[in-house]
Amino acid sequence: MAKKNKFYITTPIYYPNSKPHVGTLYSTLIADVAARFAKLMGKEVFFLTGTDEHGQKLQEKAAEMQMDPKKFIDGMIPAFTDVWKTYEIDYTKFIRTTDPEHEQAVAFWIEKLQEQGDIYKSEYTGLYCVPCETFVNIQADSPKDEKGNHVCPSCKRGLREVAEESYFFRLSAYEERLLAFYENNPDFIMPKERMAEVVSFVKSGLKDLSISRKTVSWGIPFPGDPSHTVYVWGDALNNYISGVGYGQDSEQARREFAKWWPADVHVMAKDIVRFHAVYWPAFLIAAGLPLPRQLLVHGYILMGDSKMSKSLGNVVSPEDLASWYGVEPVRYYLMRQMPVSQDGHFDLKDLENRVSADLANSLGNLLNRMVMLALNNGLHEVEAPVSWEAKSSHLREMCQETYRFYWDEMHKHYFHVALSEVWKFIALTNAYFHEMQPWVLAKQNKELFAEVIAATCNSLYSIAIMLVPFMPKKMDALLSSLGKVYDSSVNYDEVLRKNDWNRVFKFTKLEEPLFIRPETRVPKEDEVPAVKPEKAVKVQSEGPKTDLISIEDLVKCQLVVGTILTCEEVAGSDKLYKMQVDCGVHGVRQIFSGVRKNVTQEELIGKQGIVVANLPPRKMPGGVSEGMLLYAGDNSGNFRLASVIGPVDNGTQLK
Repeated sequence: MAKKNKFYITTPIYYPNSKPHVGTLYSTLIADVAARFAKLMGKEVFFLTGTDEHGQKLQEKAAEMQMDPKKFIDGMIPAFTDVWKTYEIDYTKFIRTTDPEHEQAVAFWIEKLQEQGDIYKSEYTGLYCVPCETFVNIQADSPKDEKGNHVCPSCKRGLREVAEESYFFRLSAYEERLLAFYENNPDFIMPKERMAEVVSFVKSGLKDLSISRKTVSWGIPFPGDPSHTVYVWGDALNNYISGVGYGQDSEQARREFAKWWPADVHVMAKDIVRFHAVYWPAFLIAAGLPLPRQLLVHGYILMGDSKMSKSLGNVVSPEDLASWYGVEPVRYYLMRQMPVSQDGHFDLKDLENRVSADLANSLGNLLNRMVMLALNNGLHEVEAPVSWEAKSSHLREMCQETYRFYWDEMHKHYFHVALSEVWKFIALTNAYFHEMQPWVLAKQNKELFAEVIAATCNSLYSIAIMLVPFMPKKMDALLSSLGKVYDSSVNYDEVLRKNDWNRVFKFTKLEEPLFIRPETRVPKEDEVPAVKPEKAVKVQSEGPKTDLISIEDLVKCQLVVGTILTCEEVAGSDKLYKMQVDCGVHGVRQIFSGVRKNVTQEELIGKQGIVVANLPPRKMPGGVSEGMLLYAGDNSGNFRLASVIGPVDNGTQLK
């Protein structure tokens, strides 16, 4: 019977032969988001990740480095734990297959299977892929290289001829039981199309599986025969049960295992689904243990047309991404951009666009604009009105509908779809805010002004809770600016389903924007000249000397029209104003201008100006400036905001 108040999720355990890359980060983030969502639902969570530390590949890597395998691996572990800490991976336990408890559990499992006749000694002859730690069965359609030699179907690299004594697990004896399990549990593998591949493989006939190696010394000694070591998959797969107490002698370990097993979700990439969908269930059936409830099988992250892989050398450093864009924007991008059920393309330009458009413009600016507008109009606290105006009521209904859709998609682990729905609601909230024009209501109808602020606050509150699994620290900051705190002991499923908008919000101004538009790391298409520029011709001029530029230099400057919503003095500076400028499709920008001695605040608020919109963010006293407003000043002391003759839509670009 399912234990409804617990949730046990695992990642694959990773080879520590080199640092983690975006592909390994992606698998781990999926598990972290799922675990955080389960906590949001009020469940007790066990989240297991770790490293797979035995086998021929690591033995050879350590020999190449002229090091003892264990010492080599010990030196690699911080590369994983440090990155997981950076990316806020909130795991319960980090397991290493060199842990004594794990080795004890593997020995216990093998001895049990030996006693019941499921393991026997024979000889293995065939092909083996060292990088994938996989014995390969050659079939008619097996891939070959340009010389006609068979290659690994997963990594497309060469295979080794292997002929050695081995212990075998009677996998063939479990074919019918596996097929019956698949039929009775159609949701065992997600997405469901992966199930058809597995069923086809099992129906083609299962051969007994080699579970020991005599030529590999770096591994767990095979029980009763130390001349063999346990084959890496017979070792590694058992981490999912050893990590929660299986095979240990203490009563506490037995209670823990009874509490957590079976796992609710095993997360993995599609290249290892066969091991988890065929070998692992057979191992568990043989051991008399319940099977995991679901395998969540994600696609590859592609760079161009190739899978991102350490072995292929086309990796991106998670550390660099965190440094360039911030940890939580990268978390958001990977979960929003990469559909779990398919391969996804990783692209820095896409990442930058997502951070700017989704995070800085749509969400961050909405929060900042609302809080600043409230505070600048003396509204430091707001509560629900006696009754909601029709447009506010509609927003409230859409908030509840969004949560229902979000809940369904999160339970299916379709995180990209859930996020897409949240952003539709963010757009709806922005549209409501614009339509209601609270900056006008602040002067004309204080009561309706307070209602619009309250409705926007309640919307942002629900948005923040739904985004906690993806960006926990940023959402803590968002909630804090509304006078709220995320409480991990609360069942937020009940809170959001109730959709109670009778909350009181107390505003706090953020020290810096919630999200900052990133400095670009890739050239924009419009920065590349479409045609070769003509050669410049020198001309004589009687006027002041001017440094000439080309038309290509001019078009790089993105000048747009924006309306100044707020303007405040910067403490500690006699020159600076800090302004919120509505730039239309380019979002509301926080812009600093050193014109305090020349122009009054009243001369700026509500005026349309010209904004240089594609400057990189710049730290200033009091915050970050996200653009530049243009002014005209002469020697006579005349100083004016540069503008257009008549009003135009915010975001209109000068041509």
